[in-house]
Amino acid sequence: MADTKKTAPAPAAETKDTTGRPQLPDEAVYQKNLKAAEADHKASMDKLKVHMQANIKSKIDLALPNKDKEKQSPAQKRRQELIAQANEIRQKQGAGKNARGAKLDQIKRLDEQMRSRINEQKLARGKVAFKTVDELDRQIAHLDSQVNAGTMKIVDEKKALAEISSLKKTRKNFSQFEDGQKQIDDLKAKIKEIKDSMDDPEARAMSDQYTKIQTELDALKAESDEAYKGLSSLRDERTRLQAEQQDKFQVIRKIKDDYWQQKKAAQAYEREARNKARERRQAENERYHLERKKADAERLLAEASDPAYLEEIRRAQGLLRYLDPAAAQEEKAPLLADRGLGAQADRKVDDAGIKGTKILSKKDREEDFFPATKKGKKGKKGAAAAAASPAGRE
Repeated sequence: MADTKKTAPAPAAETKDTTGRPQLPDEAVYQKNLKAAEADHKASMDKLKVHMQANIKSKIDLALPNKDKEKQSPAQKRRQELIAQANEIRQKQGAGKNARGAKLDQIKRLDEQMRSRINEQKLARGKVAFKTVDELDRQIAHLDSQVNAGTMKIVDEKKALAEISSLKKTRKNFSQFEDGQKQIDDLKAKIKEIKDSMDDPEARAMSDQYTKIQTELDALKAESDEAYKGLSSLRDERTRLQAEQQDKFQVIRKIKDDYWQQKKAAQAYEREARNKARERRQAENERYHLERKKADAERLLAEASDPAYLEEIRRAQGLLRYLDPAAAQEEKAPLLADRGLGAQADRKVDDAGIKGTKILSKKDREEDFFPATKKGKKGKKGAAAAAASPAGRE
């Protein structure tokens, strides 16, 4: 089984404070978790690599031999060498093959007879409770002594006598066991004699070498068969390790995704806050300028509704009232209505005793008065009015 997965704690996708504002992720915690997850992933990758190199690849090569000699595994090369050596030994043994084969067949037949006799002997001896004649004789003597003592009951004495009779019959069969054993020993001797006649040092060395080679070939074949049987389990193990490695990689990916999602959420919140503040300032600025424009327009409208030279007229009239309080005004225009703020004469002048030239009033000197021309719209209006007055008088 694989090791228990170690999942590094990933930062939350979005962390908010009490005001609901997303917080920037902790860079130190992120780096710590990322390094731990990457180390875990590297260990899983190394484990998969070692398993692939040491187990799966070698066993797959063993179970599925490669026909290309240059790409064969060491086990395949060794198997080819052993097969070549075995073929060479068989070729050398081909000369005395017929004679040796006959002797081997004879040995095989004698060996089968010997094994059959041994099995019969074992089966017959298995039915007897005694292994040797001495044990049987001791049992017979023991029962005889009990019967001769006269201490047994009649029933027990009859049983003892019947058992003694049966044991004596069994004793006769022991001679057959001895004859069977003698036949077995004779067969062993014949087999040994034939083998001794075949005992050629060189042939024996080749035979031993062939047996050794065949044993090694059988071991390689058994290993190959075992590897082939476990091929599916090896593939399953490889798949499991690959899945484990992918799980470790997904942990790294989740840590990074959560980190960047949290960071983007905080940046988006700050960007939205900046945009709202900018829009608010822009709206306030527009409202301020709009109010200023409105105030300027109202001021200009008020100024435009006043007659030309209103301020000069007001000052002149105030001065006139100050100098000649008796000067009567026929009718005040609505814009010239007395609001109690105009200059008032604090004394009356008695001109009876004044000698010299009398100062004419505006009406008396209107024909001789030519006001100065001002530039601008008001000046143009005044100039036009002044030009029109003499023309009218003419």
